[in-house]
Amino acid sequence: MKPGMVPPPPGEESHIVILPPGWQSYLSPQGRRYYVNTATNETTWERPSSSPGIPASPGPHRSSLPPTVNGYHVSGTPAYPPETAHMSVRKSTGDSQNLGSSSPGKKQNKENTITINCVTFPHPDTMPEQQLLKPTEWSYCDYFWADKKDPQGNGTVAGFELLLQKQLKGKQMQKEMSEFIRERIKIEEEYAKNLAKLSQNSLAAQEEGSLGEAWAQVKKSLADEAEVHLKFSAKLHSEVEKPLMNFRENFKKDMKKCDHHIADLRKQLASRYAAVEKARKALTERQRDLEMKTQQLEIKLSNKTEEDIKKARRKSTQAGDDLMRCVDLYNQAQSKWFEEMVTTTLELERLEVERVEMIRQHLCQYTQLRHETDMFNQSTVEPVDQLLRKVDPAKDRELWVREHKTGNIRPVDMEI
Repeated sequence: MKPGMVPPPPGEESHIVILPPGWQSYLSPQGRRYYVNTATNETTWERPSSSPGIPASPGPHRSSLPPTVNGYHVSGTPAYPPETAHMSVRKSTGDSQNLGSSSPGKKQNKENTITINCVTFPHPDTMPEQQLLKPTEWSYCDYFWADKKDPQGNGTVAGFELLLQKQLKGKQMQKEMSEFIRERIKIEEEYAKNLAKLSQNSLAAQEEGSLGEAWAQVKKSLADEAEVHLKFSAKLHSEVEKPLMNFRENFKKDMKKCDHHIADLRKQLASRYAAVEKARKALTERQRDLEMKTQQLEIKLSNKTEEDIKKARRKSTQAGDDLMRCVDLYNQAQSKWFEEMVTTTLELERLEVERVEMIRQHLCQYTQLRHETDMFNQSTVEPVDQLLRKVDPAKDRELWVREHKTGNIRPVDMEI
């Protein structure tokens, strides 16, 4: 194809237009044709012509787009059209009225991004494969970017808020575990008190012999067992209950700081997005005004001067620049939110692992203390077992007879 010849889009091979040297024609993402001077990188909506008349003034010059956000690359066009170099995040209310929009017979390009609650995501139909930040595990930092519908109302809950709720619930569960151990301690203390009291009871104190010795040991074992349970309750307090209660004492305060920080970044992102939408609308209005004045001049319906056209073109260019600036600020805000989300969710993940490991460790300490208590209780019962094995009714009878006998001569019948 000769230089300057417009590359025809599909279905338009028969409409070939010759352009001045150095000019090329392209379609914008909305399907509208614009022209680029490959030597100066100038752009314009009007088809450049070497014939006398109003010169084709360039639209705003775009040197580059803002960097891609969070690894999401938005494919562009060969050069930036005067309308905007940014692929529309979502259709603005005036899109259907944009001048120069593609005719019904033309197929519009799919948008590559979609915005939900002011956060920009890849469009589901054009989304490239994304690599997880931590592909080998189910990490918080990979699965809580979107918001979730609030089951209690019509609003939404941020993914980060769900993580905070989990952390606060974990803190509450830890507190309740500590309270549970405290109740266990009270039971142990009350049990020990009752055992000690029962060991002083005088019931059956008159039993004698080997059985009496065994019975006395039963009562003494209660006092020993009471001491074991008191020691068990004391260790439960110092080694289980207290650490559970004191662990991450300032946790709730730290969580509020995280919540406020991320929420502020989301608010800033929403504000920047509103600015983008406002700038996009302003650009559409400026383009419509420029197009209308140009058409009126061409068909002699208005006495608008060339100066009016240039003024309208400058305003359109300024509106395009304003939109690019707003998009850049939005992308910066989203990148900052993205970075803080990753950093904070990984920290929450670390804290959750730390909490679970800490609780597991102290519950293991509880079971160990319980085993030791059983072992010590066994030692208090062992003397009772030994004495019970020595109980001998015959021997007891012999000992008692020896001590209490009054004579071994038996009575006989009286003789007549």
